[in-house]
Amino acid sequence: MIAIKKPVKNLVFLTGFFICVTLLVACGASNDSAIISGQTMGTTYHISLSNNPAKHDIAAIKEGVEQRLSAVNQSFSTYIDSSEVSTLNQYTGGEGQVKSAAFIQVLAEAQNISFLTEGAYDITVGPLVNLWGFGPDFSEDDIPQADNISQAIKKVGYTNIIFDRVTQQVKKLIPELYMDFSSIAKGYGVDTIAEYIESQGFNDYMVEIGGEMRLRGSNPEGTQWRIAIEKPDPTTRSIQRIIKLSDTAVATSGDYRNFFIKDGVRFSHTIDPTTGSPVRHSLASVTVLAPTSMTADAWATAFMVLGPKKGYDLAMKNNLSVLFIVKEKDEYKELMTPQFQQFFKDKAA
Repeated sequence: MIAIKKPVKNLVFLTGFFICVTLLVACGASNDSAIISGQTMGTTYHISLSNNPAKHDIAAIKEGVEQRLSAVNQSFSTYIDSSEVSTLNQYTGGEGQVKSAAFIQVLAEAQNISFLTEGAYDITVGPLVNLWGFGPDFSEDDIPQADNISQAIKKVGYTNIIFDRVTQQVKKLIPELYMDFSSIAKGYGVDTIAEYIESQGFNDYMVEIGGEMRLRGSNPEGTQWRIAIEKPDPTTRSIQRIIKLSDTAVATSGDYRNFFIKDGVRFSHTIDPTTGSPVRHSLASVTVLAPTSMTADAWATAFMVLGPKKGYDLAMKNNLSVLFIVKEKDEYKELMTPQFQQFFKDKAA
């Protein structure tokens, strides 16, 4: 059996190629450019500042970044027992709980995308993910029986969450309901840091957390940011496409490095909440551009559930900028919406 348990975000950023090259370009392009990096949410973050017009102390900026990332974790980390999401998950009573404005904001966006995808995206899918062995207690041999899937599905469903924007109360209609914001929290973290960076006077930057990004203005060379989308090949690391971007957010998701094979059958880590089982379509990865990283992050997960046909149709219906990479036999073929195609007019980029 082949078993790989950690999800992958198959997107790298570059002003040349990969993070190390970005660092070199930033250092050589301008005395005002700077790189800030660290760890958060079980992954890493990187911030590239093309210039520093207000001559800020970069160490102080990093401290501000760390404080805001800590606050995001305190809202959405299931690894912190006292976090907002953990206390809600642990509660089995029938009353609502008052949550922060940030929590309500992210929950509202998650619920909106769940509605638009008719449940293909669902932050309550955790029991099914765990059942299939892709949760924290990963198991290679965890192939559940049909009755176990049926029981787990009863504990899943975004419609079992009620919230009020005014009172900021959140209520679970099922006591066992378990929420996991991992498919949207990194994107929200990116947006939070981007807004902080802008508030300090930075107009040219790139913020990245675990592959989710938000970009504004120019890179340290004075041109648009260049983003490399990885070819969804589990045997090697290479670039599928390079795209020039500015003033947008981007997220890429794929399942080609997170799966297991048992008795000749490949089981993806992407679980369809409506069926309770791993998806079986040919979509290898998807890249979404959106105004916020939070939105791009959630849509990327949703499209991995929906697959190329349903995903493309829904992307067109909602005027979204999306690139689907589909595996057909030994080839990878691209399917992109018209909104995404405009970024490839310069194919020599």
